[in-house]
Amino acid sequence: MTATTTRPHIDTPTGLFIAGAWRDTDATFDVVDPATGEVIAAVADGTIADAEAAMTAAADAQEAWAATAPRERSNILRRAFELIVERTEQLAAVITAEMGKPLADARGEVAYGAEFFRWFSEEAVRISGDHTSTGDGKNRIIVTRAPVGPCILVTPWNFPLAMGTRKIGPALAAGCTVVFKPAEQTPLTALALADILREAGVPAGVVNVVPTTNASDVVGSWMASGLARKISFTGSTEVGKILLAQAAPTVMRASMELGGNAPFIVAEGADIDRAVDGAMVAKMRNMGEACTAANRFFVHRSVAREFADKLGARMGSLTVGAGARDGVEVGPLIDQDGRAKVQRLVDDALSRGARAVVGGIQDDGPGYFYPPTVLDDVDASSDLMSTEIFGPVAAVVPFDTEDEVIALANDTEWGLVGYVFTQDIDRALRMGERLEVGMVGLNTGLVSNPAAPFGGVKQSGLGREGGKVGIDEFLEYKYFAIPRS
Repeated sequence: MTATTTRPHIDTPTGLFIAGAWRDTDATFDVVDPATGEVIAAVADGTIADAEAAMTAAADAQEAWAATAPRERSNILRRAFELIVERTEQLAAVITAEMGKPLADARGEVAYGAEFFRWFSEEAVRISGDHTSTGDGKNRIIVTRAPVGPCILVTPWNFPLAMGTRKIGPALAAGCTVVFKPAEQTPLTALALADILREAGVPAGVVNVVPTTNASDVVGSWMASGLARKISFTGSTEVGKILLAQAAPTVMRASMELGGNAPFIVAEGADIDRAVDGAMVAKMRNMGEACTAANRFFVHRSVAREFADKLGARMGSLTVGAGARDGVEVGPLIDQDGRAKVQRLVDDALSRGARAVVGGIQDDGPGYFYPPTVLDDVDASSDLMSTEIFGPVAAVVPFDTEDEVIALANDTEWGLVGYVFTQDIDRALRMGERLEVGMVGLNTGLVSNPAAPFGGVKQSGLGREGGKVGIDEFLEYKYFAIPRS
């Protein structure tokens, strides 16, 4: 195995994982702790040649892996699930070190991420087909399901374990091999996951991991290889559009989980304390660095000030600091660019008349910290109304009528998730049906669950991950026409 980097509770590979073996490279890149700016590891920097080797390995392993018994694929994923759970503390420490979230949140991500392997270990043995007759009764119709083939998986930095398991789990369960490029900021978690899969019994070539600072060339080589049959990407809408264009020449299957700009609606007569509880989850999960994060808080004018003040009190009481420290509830943002973007958006809103209930000015000192911030009386034309914030900022906009708030909520190119808080079940269902989103949280700030289909509409993406339909993204239908004798 390649050399490892060692800090307290951290011991992960730092090389490329190709064809079942660890490989070092001449070039490396640094992984930085966003809480301190400290370099915590030097990771192998994959090249186009490395990418080609990974794709060849995946293509070579595809036939044998597709022919592997579903129960064997299931058992491997189940073993990987158990290993992840056993190593919760080590994996949580790695996640916290390379992306900053508090250890309690990192442990939560490990539990959430592990569940995708358990869920899809169970789905692996439930891939079904169909048997029927033609309308005239002259032919039998048999429909089977087959793995789509080698898959390209590209994940972001904000949930480095869960985004990997959410894609690898259904791919392996369906009988697909994969090449996997993790985010440059968080490769250590992906490499630790690769080592767990190796230990769980994944055959050589079935899973290949190539960290790189040259994502466009590495992923571009996979897209143009003619060997890959599927791209599954989570990240920005801008990059997703580029990948969809690259998928066109080979008519490659594509799943895209892209940006979000989630509305959080608090209706007249809502339980305000329950709405604030939900807002804390929907906004502060992962410091707001989540595509499901509530960005735009539309609150009925009759309760807007009460909601903003109560939310401000809750957010202002949170403890900010390095995620590895005891008692910390809010860690740093991922990098300086991310923090600067948040401050620009806040400054723009304040310049348009918003009131800072709490926060609003970035912290000085080492690390990329930003204080939890609540803005009240936000002008609906402010930049943060049309931009994914990716930070701990809640912008409260008052509204008067249901039609008005639905129009405001739908006035975005994205449509991933929306949240509605109301005591009126008819209003809840009616508003949920009118929201142009793929997921709705009714009186809850948490929608993500491995048992549910995750995904959006409009420019928030294509396809679904998780749930019973998650494995469908990695399977093709095959139809047999058989004449009756």
